Amino acid sequence: MLVDRVLPMARKRLVTIGYDAPMLEAARLLGGSSDLVVVCDPDRLLKGVITKTDIVRQMGKCQGSICQIAVSSVMTEDVAICQPTDWLHDVWSIMKERRLKNIPVTDAGSRLIGVLNARDALEALMQEVEQVETLLRDYVMGFGYR
Repeated sequence: MLVDRVLPMARKRLVTIGYDAPMLEAARLLGGSSDLVVVCDPDRLLKGVITKTDIVRQMGKCQGSICQIAVSSVMTEDVAICQPTDWLHDVWSIMKERRLKNIPVTDAGSRLIGVLNARDALEALMQEVEQVETLLRDYVMGFGYR
């Protein structure tokens, strides 16, 4: 199964912020239902990501005007990404290995198109396994193959 299969859900999870936006704006976005804010340039090219952990870590150091720093100073730049043509199982392995809850999805031109959540990936993989089990059981029992 390809990442493309869960792309509709990934599109809904995409929350972006500009490279020069203040950290407080990212904190507001993360205060909602989002776990990850993707930092991008005006052409929607990925520059990094910000999580709640990044914000909390920076707020612990916050004194006076330092709270107004740009997200580019706080974001994680080394970001694992995937594309719609990647195998979902391979992406799940990367997420598990790196302990990632979310991973940005980009198109062939490296433009952001979504954020894949680990729960969505796992549910899709489990559905695939269940479908294979059903087909095998039906085959062994002789249903539908006469």
